[in-house]
Amino acid sequence: MYKVFVNDKPLFLTDKIEKETDFQLFLLDSVDIDKIIIKYFQNKIDKAFLYHPDEKQILKKIKEKIPVQKAGGGLVYNNRGEVLFILRGGKWDLPKGGIERNELIEDTSVREVEEETGVSGLNIVRKLIKTYHIFKRNGKYKLKITTWFEMKTDFDGPLVGQLEEGIEKVAWLNQEQIREAMKNSYENIKLLIESAGVLEKE
Repeated sequence: MYKVFVNDKPLFLTDKIEKETDFQLFLLDSVDIDKIIIKYFQNKIDKAFLYHPDEKQILKKIKEKIPVQKAGGGLVYNNRGEVLFILRGGKWDLPKGGIERNELIEDTSVREVEEETGVSGLNIVRKLIKTYHIFKRNGKYKLKITTWFEMKTDFDGPLVGQLEEGIEKVAWLNQEQIREAMKNSYENIKLLIESAGVLEKE
């Protein structure tokens, strides 16, 4: 099952028909995906399932219906075990950005972290999950697929937010601060933080 966020609300891509009652179920092959997305943005849908019997085909089918934008991002630790966060649009986020032509996704992720935060000396430790969300640009909906990497750095210099990307603040956050930041973050960032095991169990 894939979890795609639309307007920060979940759209599940599934090959199983659940016996729940608090959601709408649509058939991926016959649905007008734009109509569903519009309903999300109008707050008429809080949660929905898109069903297709073949899980391996689900993402392929979605990509046929919505243009894809690939992005790379970093979950960066320093020597004190703190994680690098950015504040953009009043919400806590992680540095990420779109892939450039002929660029490896690993290189995209490192470049975007450097550009958005001023942090350098980044080493990739491991690949993390991909996150999916649908956004609107120039009147068209796009599916952003972000590949995340855990990174480590010895960098201890000044943090510089990329102004043209609307970054208001860059900060190293400890466990307690990350817990607080998650109250004002995006659902796909919360999902990433949880899956990467960033927060120790209380």
